[in-house]
Amino acid sequence: MSLEPDTGPKFVGPGSTLTIAEFITGVQDSDIPDKIVHQAKRTLINLMAVSLAAAFDEPSAILARRIEAEGSAPGATVIGRGLRTSPASAALLNGYLAHLYDYDDTHFPTVLHPSAPVWPAVLALAEQRGLSGRETLTAFVLGAEVACRVATSVHPWHYDQGWHITGTAGAFGAAAGAGKVLGLTAAQMVHALGVAGTQASGVREAFGSHTKALHPAKAASNGLQAALLAQDGFTGPEQIIEGRRGFWAVLSPGGHSKPALLEGLGQRWELERNGLKPYANGVVSHPIQDAIISLRNIHGITPDQVSSITARVHPLVLELMNRPAPTTGLEAKFSFQHCAAAALVDGAGHPAQFTDERVNDPIIAMVRSKVSASADPSIEEDEVSVTLTLGGGRTVETRVEHATGSPSNPMTDAALEDKFSALASAILPREQAEGLLNAVWTLDEAAGLSALIGLMVRPEEAGRS
Repeated sequence: MSLEPDTGPKFVGPGSTLTIAEFITGVQDSDIPDKIVHQAKRTLINLMAVSLAAAFDEPSAILARRIEAEGSAPGATVIGRGLRTSPASAALLNGYLAHLYDYDDTHFPTVLHPSAPVWPAVLALAEQRGLSGRETLTAFVLGAEVACRVATSVHPWHYDQGWHITGTAGAFGAAAGAGKVLGLTAAQMVHALGVAGTQASGVREAFGSHTKALHPAKAASNGLQAALLAQDGFTGPEQIIEGRRGFWAVLSPGGHSKPALLEGLGQRWELERNGLKPYANGVVSHPIQDAIISLRNIHGITPDQVSSITARVHPLVLELMNRPAPTTGLEAKFSFQHCAAAALVDGAGHPAQFTDERVNDPIIAMVRSKVSASADPSIEEDEVSVTLTLGGGRTVETRVEHATGSPSNPMTDAALEDKFSALASAILPREQAEGLLNAVWTLDEAAGLSALIGLMVRPEEAGRS
C-alpha cells in the first residue's frame, strides 16, 4: 500500500489563525463600541426568549435527561430548567435550546446563527468564573465576530457543499468567546481554535429533525472544552484555518477568502450584519411571510379566495426550504410552502404555526398545495416578489425589498421586547420575565451574573443540580 504524494493545492494564508488569536486576546472592554454592546444585549434578550420557549419540549427533555443521568459537578445553569451541571454540559443544552425553534438570530449573508453556539459557551464559563456583565458581553462580541468572519470567509462555497455553517463556524466562535472569558494568551488561543476547529461539524441533511439544533449545541460545548484544554497546555494545529489540510482546504475546497476573515478587524463589527427573527423558521422564507401577511391584511384575503400563490425568490429558498408536503413541525420550518400557507391562514409565523397539529390542518394543507416559487439570482436573500391569484383571475401582488428583521430592516427594540415577553411570559411569571429583560438591558452595569442567572430559571425548577 502506498500513499499518494502531497500534490494538493496549498491554501495560502499563513498566520491567519494567529492573527485572529492576537485580535481576540488584545481587545479590551473599552474597545467595543456602545452600539455593538447594545447589539450584544439584543442577541441575549432574543436568546433567552427562544431558549425559555424551547426549554421543556420533548427533544430538550431527552437531552436534559441524558445529561442528568451522566452526572457532573454543578458549575453552570441551564436556561429555564435550572439544572446545574458542568459548564460543558450546560453549554451543550443551552446551545440546543437556543436553536431548536429556529427563532434565533441570523448573520447576513452567511445564514450563520451566531448566538446559539457562542452565548452558551460564554455564559457557562462566565457564571463559573464570576465575570462582570461587561466582561461577559465583550467575550460574546469577540466570539460572535470570529464565528461570523470564519463563516464569511467560506461563503457561499462551504454552505453550498452541504455543511451547516452554524455548527462549523460556530465552533470557532465558541472557542474564541470561551477563551476570552478564561483570559487565554494568544498562543493558547491559537491552540483553542485548533482544538475546536478540528471538531467543526454539522451537515444540512439534518435540517427538519431534532439533530439540527445539536450542531450549535456541540459547537458551544466543544469550543468551551477546547478553551479549557488549551489553558491547561493541550495543543492543537497552529494553522487550523489556513493550513494545507485545515478548515479552508478540507471543508471549503471550492474557495475561501482571506480578506473576509481578516480585513477591518476591530474597525467594523459583524454584529451590524446580524438580524433577529420575527418568524420561527428558516430566514430565507421571511420575505415571503412579510409579503403574504401584508397582502392578507391590506385586502382582507381569506384562504377560500386564493387560487394560487407564486413568488420570485432568492435561489437559497428552493435550495433550503422546498418541502411541499411536510408532516412535522420541524420539517415545516424548512418548507416555504408551509410558511406561506400559515402566513395567509394565520397571519403569523410563531411557534404555534409549526406544531405537528398545525402542519396537518386541512386548510393549511390546502393552501400549501397552491404555493410555488421560482428562483431569481437577481433577488437578494431578504427580498421577494409575491403574486396572489384570486377567484376570477384577479391578482394582487407586492414586493418586499428587505424582510423584517434583516440588517436593512432591523427589528426594533420595542418589537424585540414584545417577542421576549410573548415567549418568556409563557414560562416565567410576568414580573420575573420583566426582571430578566431588565437584567439583560443593564448587564454592562452588573458586577456579576448571579441576578441574570437566577431570573432565567422557572421558579419551580430553581435549586436543581
